[in-house]
Amino acid sequence: MAKRAVHRRARKILGEEPVALVWCEIRRPIPTPPDDVHRAAGKGRLKPGHHWLLYVGGVVFFFVVIPMMLIDKLGARFDRLLQSRRDRRPQAGEPRNGGRGPVRDRRQDPTNGVFDGDWNLTAGQLLLRWYGHSPNPKRLIMLARDRVCIATSPRRRLSPTKADDFQTVAEFPHDQARVEGEAGQPRGFATFRLRFTDGSWLEVGRLGEPDDADHFLRTVSG
Repeated sequence: MAKRAVHRRARKILGEEPVALVWCEIRRPIPTPPDDVHRAAGKGRLKPGHHWLLYVGGVVFFFVVIPMMLIDKLGARFDRLLQSRRDRRPQAGEPRNGGRGPVRDRRQDPTNGVFDGDWNLTAGQLLLRWYGHSPNPKRLIMLARDRVCIATSPRRRLSPTKADDFQTVAEFPHDQARVEGEAGQPRGFATFRLRFTDGSWLEVGRLGEPDDADHFLRTVSG
């Protein structure tokens, strides 16, 4: 379970003992909003921040590891590619796709499964400001008897079990928002949705602290 500091802070913010709480994240990158919508919302950040060690690791990987791999394999792969193209060159009258039928449309869902897709509704507006409150990807969803609260810490890094400086960044009465989730989901893959009365929804996952996650999902599915 989350440490006492987290529950103590949540209790202070809500003015009561939380019914359930859990740390979570948006599992996929936020889709790119239209420029005018993003500008109207203040052009806030749409990606989480990263610790400086991650950038150092990226530089080392791209400028040291990748060139070494390319030098070792590029020549052999190029030769195989040329030979493969010669072998697969279609004969006269042969279908260009090898007779496998029409090429499938592989376009992805433009919302990336993150939300309903309407930037002007509650979920879309919430996404536009999601990382503006904190570069840290973790958010604490707290359920009270009459409302759903979203909180975060201003710090770039935090320990979800010990955080005691988080603040509420969004709050919705129960007649405006509800949480939808199923109990018994596999740990590591569990998700739930924040659904709003205007029909919009936002899906989150990467639930922190297994005991908190299990209790939270049992609560919202009951």
